[in-house]
Amino acid sequence: MKRKLFSAALSTFALFLLMGAADATPQAATLLAEEEGAALASTALETEAGPLSTQISRSALAAVGTSQIKTVQEMTIPNTVRESGKIGGFAWTDENKYEPALDSAGVAGPGVDVDIQGMDQQLVNGHTYVSLAAFAQAADPGAMVSGDGWSVSINAGGITVTAVSGQLYLEANGRYLYIPEGVQSVGGQIYVPSTVAAKAFSGLQPGSSFYNQEDLFWLSRVIYRESGNQDLEGQMAVGNVILNRVASPEFPNTVEGVLAQKNQFSTYKSGALRETNPSESSVIAAKLVLDGGVVEETRGATFFDSNANSWAAKNKQFIATFGSHNFYG
Repeated sequence: MKRKLFSAALSTFALFLLMGAADATPQAATLLAEEEGAALASTALETEAGPLSTQISRSALAAVGTSQIKTVQEMTIPNTVRESGKIGGFAWTDENKYEPALDSAGVAGPGVDVDIQGMDQQLVNGHTYVSLAAFAQAADPGAMVSGDGWSVSINAGGITVTAVSGQLYLEANGRYLYIPEGVQSVGGQIYVPSTVAAKAFSGLQPGSSFYNQEDLFWLSRVIYRESGNQDLEGQMAVGNVILNRVASPEFPNTVEGVLAQKNQFSTYKSGALRETNPSESSVIAAKLVLDGGVVEETRGATFFDSNANSWAAKNKQFIATFGSHNFYG
């Protein structure tokens, strides 16, 4: 496995040794440690908001101290290792990268170190599924598992995970993790993608502190107003458009700012959106997209409508028709 490891602080430390830096004052050393610690905390919080080009391993920091902060860039993970769910304190995020598993204070947790090679595996549209209960018990032999073959509830190491057959997500400590192929029931056991299981038990920051409540307020309401009569992925696709706009320099950089933009969402200007009472599924859809869930068919869309003669239809590239909307980017 190839890793690109960089350590600016370590290089500085080595240079100090060569220059006789033993005379450096304790006060200066303390100040450097505080500055590095503050920078690390800021970076860790950003990890939950979106992918970073450079990730910082707090487990490495704990092992060697603040004078040797190491960063990891674009690690390439061999398939045989990728399935295990953890490398050096990094929890799985996608097929090529790992990110620090953060607790509610933004501090990396112990992660999850599970080898699934000996587990029964199911292949669902190219995704490796494993028994959620077996994965939890491998991660924590004391895990408490209850279920009826169609749903399962697990408590392992203070993490509560629930999954129901047929649903497009599992819930882990109030976080909603998207499963495009759905939760599967096989032989009386609940199966989920191994990568999702790894993330669920990797010390995720709980939903109560992870989700920005203002963003959740507005996003769940616009999802309900625009697509509340659609299935969960139809609602997620609308939520994706809002977040794609937030991420684009062509639009305001907050959810409310996007909704308040002139000539875009009339329900915001009228006040109707604020007074909307979103459904449970609209709230779940909002949490799924805030947690990184993306409906692949409409990936990259920044406009949606149901009118073939709309401005977007005439001026933007058509991406797909999904649910009752057309999507453009």
